[in-house]
Amino acid sequence: MKLVIAIVHDEDSFELIEELIDNGYKVTKLATTGGFLKAGNTTLLIGVEKEKVDSVLSIIQDVCKTRKGAVSMPSPIVGSTGVFVPTPVEVTIGGATVFVIDVERFERI
Repeated sequence: MKLVIAIVHDEDSFELIEELIDNGYKVTKLATTGGFLKAGNTTLLIGVEKEKVDSVLSIIQDVCKTRKGAVSMPSPIVGSTGVFVPTPVEVTIGGATVFVIDVERFERI
């Protein structure tokens, strides 16, 4: 048995969960926050048999696409002390970070 831990953008989470459930996978959803952009993420825990890991990864890859987004980063105004103006910076958001971990023991109680 394997545990797939997928950290995905909040915008992708609903569609991904629906797709996983439609394909017969059980999913546990955790609300998380990213460290770099400090934006909402969703962490999914998916327990699967070893043979089904590639299928789960394929579903994640199909649903979670990267895209460009703008984030406001404070920039100091030249000649002013302590004055910061938000400046939009383009960043890549979306996609997924996935970990696949061996499960030594699994019980449903």
